[in-house]
Formats: sequence, C-alpha cells, structure tokens
Amino acid sequence: MATVSVRYIVDDVDTAINFYREHLAFTLVMHPAPPFAMLERGDLRLLLSAPSGQGGGGQSMPDGTRPAPGGWNRFALEVSDLAATVRTLRDAGVQFRNDIVTGMGGKQVLIEDPSGNPIELFEPTIPEARLATS
Repeated sequence: MATVSVRYIVDDVDTAINFYREHLAFTLVMHPAPPFAMLERGDLRLLLSAPSGQGGGGQSMPDGTRPAPGGWNRFALEVSDLAATVRTLRDAGVQFRNDIVTGMGGKQVLIEDPSGNPIELFEPTIPEARLATS
C-alpha cells in the first residue's frame, strides 16, 4: 500500500498513464474519469489530474488561477544504474532537462513526463540498504 501521495497536473491523463507505466514501472490503480487517475510504484502513489471543472485536483483557484503542469518540485526515483537507465530512456524518446549531474550523495538527472512535469532519477553513492546498517 502506498504511503506517500504526490499529485501532478497533466495535460492529458491517458498520455501520462502510458508514460508512467511504460517508462517508470508504475501500475494503474484506478482511472474512474477522463481527468483523473491514480498510479502506484512501491510506496509512492501518483495522482494525475487534468485541469477541469470536475473533481478537486484540477479545479481552478477562487481567483481563477488554473492548475498547470511543470515547475521544479519533483519526486525522486532511486535507480541502481543511472547511466543504463538514461540510455534506455533516451532510446525511447523521453525528454531530459539535463545530463547526469554528480554530487556529494550520488548522481541524478531530470526527465519530464509528456506534460513537462519533472521526475528526478537518482543513483546514490551509498545504496540505502547500506546506510541503514552503517
């Protein structure tokens, strides 16, 4: 069961579902209406909402501001081999915001879903399992 939920505003829910399932191994939990879907990967629940007058996640604010995809806030998915993952995703035509960056904690790169929402792929210097036993 997912323990963390993240909502992303997307332009097209069906296109986003296909992207997250095909490229990032998410599973579809529900898709009850065209402007909403729920997916999961491990402990992460991803809520996808298209701007609309239906439901809550895609509704405009009281001042008329409409939800829109993009920005810089993101969730991070840990991968065991970032270089291999990048090659696979590039070959599949996935959009990248940058090349691999190496920092003190590991390596990372930002990809975008079809609406321009960022996803960080992260390969830690020390795998999480080793951190817990140190």
